Amino acid sequence: MSYADIIQILDSSIRLGTPLLLACLAGLYSERSGVFDIGLEGKMLVAAFFSAAVAAITGSVWIGLLAGVAASVVFAMIHGLASITFRGDQLISGVAINFLAAGMTVLIAQDWFSQGSRTPSLSGDARFSSIDLPFADALSGVPILGPLYSEALSGHTILVYVALLAVPATWYVLFRTRFGLRLRAVGENPGAVDTAGISVTRLRYSAVLICGILCGLAGAYLSTGLAAGFTKDMTAGRGFIALAALIFAKWRPWYALFACLLFGLLQAISNRYSTLDLGIFEIPNAFVLALPYILTVVILAGFVGRAIPPRAGGEPYVKER
Repeated sequence: MSYADIIQILDSSIRLGTPLLLACLAGLYSERSGVFDIGLEGKMLVAAFFSAAVAAITGSVWIGLLAGVAASVVFAMIHGLASITFRGDQLISGVAINFLAAGMTVLIAQDWFSQGSRTPSLSGDARFSSIDLPFADALSGVPILGPLYSEALSGHTILVYVALLAVPATWYVLFRTRFGLRLRAVGENPGAVDTAGISVTRLRYSAVLICGILCGLAGAYLSTGLAAGFTKDMTAGRGFIALAALIFAKWRPWYALFACLLFGLLQAISNRYSTLDLGIFEIPNAFVLALPYILTVVILAGFVGRAIPPRAGGEPYVKER
């Protein structure tokens, strides 16, 4: 494998890891507040559809992005209403969101566009275009580091850089602000937070809202940045891989970045090579395509160690009278 091949794989790893990272950070906010959310997949899917559909209709990717984020936020608020206000089972609510999104996107896509549950192919202003980082051309000739910067890091869409910047921003919000302290506290001991005169309900709804926005960005990136339109079930389990990456990262932002890039790397390798020839034997295509999902099981089964979730996670808070 040449250095050029490695650079291309790293470039693909960043592209493929971006939706995982945004969804993982979305789950991080929600679960740190005590609201478990396995509906990341559904929110990403509905955002992917509405962003692509509205972008196709209006010709503007930015209007599509707003539509995708809005759709994801609506689904997030439904989850919040079910699990926070009505104190329903959070896992069941997440499963319902996933089923609702899977069915609704197919029906609406067929009704609006009649293209077999797809949206029209996006082009021009209806898609996010790549952005060249400063001095990318000037540094391209520098050995080793030049191609890494100019080809692997540069040339992505704006949502890729938003996702990368969201990691330090999330770390700062959670660990250096009063809001973050309260958010983490409500996921550990909501009774103590309530005793201090802080609204547990408001904090959890804030976390669910942030979760909806980030899932909206992830879904919009899938259909208007990574791809050129919406196809049926195009999230392909990314929401569940993001949850696995969140557990692997032990609910920490920087660890989440490395976990998602690792999953993106494996997916990039599986997309690039139909088979892997190791000299002694050859790994078949089906196994290569399954590598990201196999890694999910292997990591969670044997390499994570003891991952302790927020103590009040998954439990509705009932205010003492």
